[in-house]
Amino acid sequence: MKKILFLLLFLSQISWAQTAFEQGNQYYQKENYQAAISSFESITNSGKQSAEVYFNLGNCYYKLHKVAPAVYNYEKALLLSPNDTEIKTNLEFARKMAIDDIKVIPKVGFSKLLSDFTSNYYYDTWAWIAVGFAFLFLLFFVGYYFSHKTLLKRIFFFGMFLWILGICLSAASGFYEKNRMDSEKPAIVFAEIASVKSEPKATSADAFVLHEGTKVYILESIANWKKVELTDETTGWIEESAIKEIK
Repeated sequence: MKKILFLLLFLSQISWAQTAFEQGNQYYQKENYQAAISSFESITNSGKQSAEVYFNLGNCYYKLHKVAPAVYNYEKALLLSPNDTEIKTNLEFARKMAIDDIKVIPKVGFSKLLSDFTSNYYYDTWAWIAVGFAFLFLLFFVGYYFSHKTLLKRIFFFGMFLWILGICLSAASGFYEKNRMDSEKPAIVFAEIASVKSEPKATSADAFVLHEGTKVYILESIANWKKVELTDETTGWIEESAIKEIK
């Protein structure tokens, strides 16, 4: 009986979320963006996450010229659907509304080469690539086992060796990419103007100033202060209330 009630509750929640999503889309088509935001945020506030919902929220805030929530929701959508080109395109448009133009300092060395390689695919994509290599390995093993000609056995054996290397490489790349993404703590500046201090205290001198919509990376926390780093490797302390963490 409890299982049936749980199933009915689960189905009702899905139905409610779908209804709210459709209502949000209808409001968006009518250019009632604030009402659409209320519908979409009722879904996210209930704990449900969807790339489509965050993407639509980003679109609504973009239409209202609210740069910080637009960038934030596009970033949330990209986390859930990292290979979606439409999300990436809209995110770039939203970033152009931000006042701060932070340069990206390219990293060098082996770690740069490694991250460039692994970031070509999301970590779950690397997992599927490993599964594909494992399937090919199985096919070549069957071919090796049932082949009677020496030349064919050598070809299948060499192929098995290559596919094992592929499995190891793709699995290692997936683990590296997962760890790299988990270690990053990105956030978006929501305050219209935020002073970044040289030390984690209000009386400290301003190191620089940031504006809404700028993306930062959190390095450490002390009380209500966050040490953040920009893409140009500039660091400083910002009040926790001025930013909103993406994950």
